[in-house]
Amino acid sequence: MAYFCSLFEMQKSESLKKTDQFSQVYKKGRSRADKRLVMYVLDNDTGCNRLGISVSKKVGNSVVRHHLCRLVREAYRLHENVFNSGLDIVVVARKGTDKCSYFDIEESLMHLAKLHHITGKKT
Repeated sequence: MAYFCSLFEMQKSESLKKTDQFSQVYKKGRSRADKRLVMYVLDNDTGCNRLGISVSKKVGNSVVRHHLCRLVREAYRLHENVFNSGLDIVVVARKGTDKCSYFDIEESLMHLAKLHHITGKKT
């Protein structure tokens, strides 16, 4: 089943939704950070990537937090084919990212992915 997932669902990653899924990535995963985002990465046993996004109330109100989630999700979606498969990825937005543009978020996401060495494929 993992082969089917990685072959046909590469353009549609799954999401991390449960608290224990996030906790496992926080505890066992590797983390890298820049001034805008923190990225935690953990290998999983599936052939698909699972993306989780966390934005604290310290960053802004619900409109701002949802907007940042959409920016991160879109930046990941457009570069999904560059990421290695079989990863749980949690992206945490830092305080002060409420004023960032899409291009700032995209730059941070790809920079952190390169620091994690999880961008093995080329577009």
